[in-house]
Amino acid sequence: MEEKTLQILEYNKIIEKLKEYASSEAGRGLCSKLKPSANFRHIKVWQSNTSDACSRIRLKGSTLSFRGVKEIGGILKRLEVGGILSAAELISVSSVLIVSERAVSYGKSDSDEEKEDSLSEMFSMITPLVSINREIQRCIIDEDMIADDASPGLASVRNSMKRTAGSVHEVMQAKLNSCRDYLTDAIITQRDGRYCLPVKAEYKSKVPGMVHDSSSTGLTLFIEPMAVVSLNNKLRELKAEEQKEIEKVLKTLSESLMPYTDTIGDNIKILKKLDMIFAKALYSQAIGGAEPGFSKDRSINMKAARHPLIDKDKVVPIDVALGSEFDQLIITGPNTGGKTVSLKTTGLLTLMAQAGLHIPAEEGSIMGIFDDVYADIGDEQSIEQSLSTFSAHMTNIVSILGKADAASLCLFDELGSGTDPTEGAALGIAILNFLHNMKTRTMATTHYSEIKLYALETGGVENACCEFDVATLKPTYRLLIGVPGKSNAFAISKRLGLPDYIIEDARARIAAENENFEDIIAKLNDDRSRTAKSMEEAESCLRDAEILKERLRKKEEKLEAGRDKILQDAREEAQRILREAKDTADSAIRNINKYGAESDLAAAEEERRKLRSNLKEASAGNGGIVVKGPSKPVSPKKLQVGDEVRIMSMGGMIGTVNSLPDKDGNVFVQMGFMSSKVNVKDIELTGNKPVGSPGGGNKNGRGSASGKASGRSDGSNGYGRDFGAKSLTISPEVNLIGMTTDEALPVLEKYLDDAYLAGLPSVRIVHGRGTGALKNMVHQRLRKTKYVKEFRLGVFGEGDTGVTIAAFK
Repeated sequence: MEEKTLQILEYNKIIEKLKEYASSEAGRGLCSKLKPSANFRHIKVWQSNTSDACSRIRLKGSTLSFRGVKEIGGILKRLEVGGILSAAELISVSSVLIVSERAVSYGKSDSDEEKEDSLSEMFSMITPLVSINREIQRCIIDEDMIADDASPGLASVRNSMKRTAGSVHEVMQAKLNSCRDYLTDAIITQRDGRYCLPVKAEYKSKVPGMVHDSSSTGLTLFIEPMAVVSLNNKLRELKAEEQKEIEKVLKTLSESLMPYTDTIGDNIKILKKLDMIFAKALYSQAIGGAEPGFSKDRSINMKAARHPLIDKDKVVPIDVALGSEFDQLIITGPNTGGKTVSLKTTGLLTLMAQAGLHIPAEEGSIMGIFDDVYADIGDEQSIEQSLSTFSAHMTNIVSILGKADAASLCLFDELGSGTDPTEGAALGIAILNFLHNMKTRTMATTHYSEIKLYALETGGVENACCEFDVATLKPTYRLLIGVPGKSNAFAISKRLGLPDYIIEDARARIAAENENFEDIIAKLNDDRSRTAKSMEEAESCLRDAEILKERLRKKEEKLEAGRDKILQDAREEAQRILREAKDTADSAIRNINKYGAESDLAAAEEERRKLRSNLKEASAGNGGIVVKGPSKPVSPKKLQVGDEVRIMSMGGMIGTVNSLPDKDGNVFVQMGFMSSKVNVKDIELTGNKPVGSPGGGNKNGRGSASGKASGRSDGSNGYGRDFGAKSLTISPEVNLIGMTTDEALPVLEKYLDDAYLAGLPSVRIVHGRGTGALKNMVHQRLRKTKYVKEFRLGVFGEGDTGVTIAAFK
């Protein structure tokens, strides 16, 4: 790419922004060298690197700091030739190794969500040399300080230095105390690394020793007492030994690094590259960028693209298409309407995408890959070169036409301007036609109606306009493709206060065909605006409908899943209750057969009550469940009292028909001592006829298929009370109408006892309305009867208030 194009499209400003997100000087240096590429494979790899860095930052919650990565090529060269590094140079190497170790740790996966990506190989190629770096950190405290324990020799020398210095201080302190009257100040000082006392010049003879210095006035002499000369000499010798030990430590550390100069150099290259990649990721987050796709035919389809150097809260996104259905786009409209920004946005985002940077546009945007991007934008008037605005533009255009081809993107601002409008428009059309014949992707802005007509009449060339609100004299900055724009000079002038008579005079001077053309453009723009608004509303409604549809689908799935589970749980519960009911029935029958005395009647009744309760639970537990119906439906007309039937809703229990079907098809079926009301649709004939009376025994002296409740061939139960026979004759209803209360009371009591012992779940007592005396008597009796669970007046269809329904416990 030409440097001039990069400057015009402000690519260099993007690079400066990018450098702000690099955390090392080396990384910033690499960012400065970043240029767009025309190699498809390189661009795809760069874009993948940026996207993967964004993903890592999102998953880990933080970025990787590369602070400490330095360009230490000179240091590595010294190591290669066997040089010994200083403490400061070793610290520089250590800082690189610290970042290397940090990068390796960051590159490891912390969870299953983090998978191998395009950066994994780079992280795996970093060698942090942890043990060597730990030794450097242990030995070197800072640039001017080596740790005492860096080596045994250094530790020994420094211990000797401490002891000798202590002795010097003791002697000097004693001398100071004894010579205090001869001193300028009662302090111990140093001159040339040797301990001295500040002695007044007139008392020089009082303090024997070596004079090392004097004050500027000559009144003070700095004398090293003879008593410490030998100690100071020893201290200086130890200083020299300390320096030798420090050099040994630095040599040892340098030699440990010498075999790894290439490794350290490779680490720096990788870390610099990673620093730039993560800077791209951070910049992408800052501008709301997304990875674009790339077309093979150099077509562009940007969605909601924004210029990255304009505040993202103020910039208006634009949609730009070029190269698929047309290879030239002519943008028209008023000044300050956004035409130039549209050009720069397209050119700049193309350069960013080809440099591996995400672009500020919606996901799914498509960019073309161009060998070169050429731009003629802005006023290039030059006084020094004696170039007018037109000449400067034409010079640049001539250069572009000499280099552009089908693999180029050309951007022209105000094509043909700066000269006679007729000639300028003709030149503009000729230039566009030349590029059109070469299939060069081109975008140009203009005010010339002739160029608008060229776009309308030429295949592969499309008009576009930057929308302008005449009512407010403000541009909306939206780019509308397919409709030429209008300059709106008259409307703007009128709003700014130009007199109407001048505007009308101007209108009269426009050729009729030009005015008609501008009116058509205005009408097209209005129609386009209305259509666009309608489409936006339709799309919004469609999106809302899709959201609602998805919500309903999920809700249905959830309900269906819940329904299936509820049904399954209910089936399992029903089967469990039925099994328990059968087990309870069998147990109760066995217990009843054991009772042979009247005194055991209460226990028998308790067993019957438990059984009936369990059967009710089974019936309730089976509510809402589809139960397998009878294989051979029974006709109500053919059903007779005494027929043996199988009740399907009760798990196939066997019983004997105790009554003929009523109008609803309900019959009472006796199962041992238990009677139940069922519908003929829920039963099927077993094909067996009981021997003797209903409920009687069969040939083997036992009960019928359900006769386990009996155990006696005569049908009695051992109590002296014939439950089986009675259950076949007891009606579920008693009629007391026409009786007095005294006559009705014994009838009612006997009926209740018989019905209860027969196992009827409830009875219907008909007492009529009348004076209410019978009803009151019935209710008083029911309240005192212990085995009556509850009672109530009938409802519509049961006899209303002339009937009382009583349920047994």
